[in-house]
Amino acid sequence: QVQLAESGGGLVQAGGSLRLSCVPSGRLFDNYAVGWFRLPPGGERSFVAQISASGRITDYADSVKGRFTISRDNAKKKVYLQMNSLEPEDTAVYYCALRTDYGANKYREPTSYGYWGQGTQVTVSS
Repeated sequence: QVQLAESGGGLVQAGGSLRLSCVPSGRLFDNYAVGWFRLPPGGERSFVAQISASGRITDYADSVKGRFTISRDNAKKKVYLQMNSLEPEDTAVYYCALRTDYGANKYREPTSYGYWGQGTQVTVSS
């Protein structure tokens, strides 16, 4: 069983930065791609970013491209989401997840991820 724990959320002014961390426990996560998703108030959960198991391949939602950076340190067993130039529209609960379904072109779908953290709140004030 894998458990994931996110941290690093908080309240920040527009234009500010935050770095989220995701730490797994249990099984090794080196062989798994990891994704970040977010759930805004009154909205739906959506894809933010994904990083391959090796860390060589990344992908981002258009809304965060150029502002957010996903990275991982397999030696430390951590995945990060560096968020810069934050906007009020980025306000959401952010979740990291371990990808378990590697079907073609499914990495943006929440159903492709079998393990999820509890989430960390990010609030961006205007």
